[in-house]
Amino acid sequence: MSSTDHHSFVLGVDLDGVVGDYESIFRQVVSDSLGVDPAEIPAQTHWGFGDSGWPLRDEDHYLEMHRRGIAEYEMFAAMQPVEGASDALWRLSDAGVHIRIVTHRLYVNWDHQNVVAQTVGWLQQPREDGRPLIPYRDLCFMGDKTDVGADLYVDDAPHNIAALRKSHADVICFDRLYNRDIPGLRARNWNEVEELVMRRVEERGITLRP
Repeated sequence: MSSTDHHSFVLGVDLDGVVGDYESIFRQVVSDSLGVDPAEIPAQTHWGFGDSGWPLRDEDHYLEMHRRGIAEYEMFAAMQPVEGASDALWRLSDAGVHIRIVTHRLYVNWDHQNVVAQTVGWLQQPREDGRPLIPYRDLCFMGDKTDVGADLYVDDAPHNIAALRKSHADVICFDRLYNRDIPGLRARNWNEVEELVMRRVEERGITLRP
């Protein structure tokens, strides 16, 4: 799962809930679509939105809202970045960490072109300093993240974290209300992610090449 290059350290980075604020923009989609006050839609406390008290009947209703979010709101292009993610990832990239985006966004049939285009456009939108929002060297759309190699992963989804750890991968759980029961390595924000990544680099005696 890890890199064999003594000068390389690969960080596998999830997007939704970790780098991009999916919950907030999806709340807007659901609120507008169903005529519900967004203030009445509670925080996501379970991985399934319906289990969190959102006005979604079932999985099919969720997928319907998700498709609308992609088609009408271009939500993967419009979502806000998670606070601190862009700066922390640029510092890591500048230090020589290989950023590998690993996301499972192609789970709704027939939306792949829009999803990929919106994702790439969002990642590469310019910051105030002219740099792309998110630095990355690889972009992987994968359902089974254990098929993608990395020295360390950062993810928020309980099932992804469980599967990666079962495969003996090293994973940072990015703190969310719906994953508070998961033990082990955890980061509450991107400053903590950055600290944990550099600690792992040091522990493994890797000399990074910027």
